[in-house]
This record gives sequence, C-alpha cells and structure tokens, in this order.
Amino acid sequence: MLAYGQIGLEMAAPIGLGFFLDLRLGTVPWLTVAGAVVGLVGGLAHLIALLNREEQQESGK
Repeated sequence: MLAYGQIGLEMAAPIGLGFFLDLRLGTVPWLTVAGAVVGLVGGLAHLIALLNREEQQESGK
C-alpha cells in the first residue's frame, strides 16, 4: 500500500518543482504545465505496472 502513496508523490512532485522553477525563472505557467504532464504520465505508468504485477501474482496463486 505504500507504493500507492509513492505514486501520488510521483504525480505531485513534478508539479511543485515546475511551479517553483516558474517562480524563479519567470516562465509562469509553462513549467508547471510541463510538470503536470510529466507527473501524470510517470504516475500512470507506475500505477499500471504495479497493477499488472499484482494481477500476475494473483493469477499465479
């Protein structure tokens, strides 16, 4: 279950980093948007991999 929390962080951290860099570099909102896209794609890829692994474990029992 800890892995699901990690997925949430993987989705939120790039948004926060993008927002921070936007403020520092004056590129609002582009790096925040890029962070949201990266976080969404990365988080969903990890979630799909995790669900596939769980499904394989259940079918192997």
